[in-house]
Amino acid sequence: MSLRLFIGLSLPPTIAERLIGLQGGVPGARWVSAENLHLTLRFIGAVDEPVAADLDAALSAAPSTEAFEVWLEGVGHFGTARRPNALWAGVRASPALAALKQRVDAAVARAGLPPDDRRFSPHVTVGRLSGSPIERVRRWLEQRGGFLAGPVPVAEVSLYQSHPSPSGSTYRVLSRYGLTQPGQG
Repeated sequence: MSLRLFIGLSLPPTIAERLIGLQGGVPGARWVSAENLHLTLRFIGAVDEPVAADLDAALSAAPSTEAFEVWLEGVGHFGTARRPNALWAGVRASPALAALKQRVDAAVARAGLPPDDRRFSPHVTVGRLSGSPIERVRRWLEQRGGFLAGPVPVAEVSLYQSHPSPSGSTYRVLSRYGLTQPGQG
């Protein structure tokens, strides 16, 4: 059986509420529900159960890093200016987040999975677009450009399973990997 996986960070309810507050005003948008909002560190894709078990073992054995905080800042879109396909909230540059991403990538490599050649662009997807009017997307970006939320505590990394459906994917946490608390190093 194949599992569709990714590694990410869950968000506390207070931050999810702030992100839900960004939603609306764009016809044709499918807004991400509060329980599905997350920050992806690494998309894995479809793998067989033995590979998923190897990935879980590699993440469990990875050296821990100290817990930290990040801030969400600004909004943007993926796709082209003429055909945007997703709306997101950005993540302020964070050396601690970049270091955590490297540790996750090293664990993924130890599990035998290929490297990810895409540039890491930390964000939280808040909506997916299909045929949305460009002017409404531009207005959404302008009106919400000053978005700022945080601090967002990062105390664990999660291995998620994605269940795609026509109404949008749902996510289930398969495993959690705690970070060390400051001073416990």
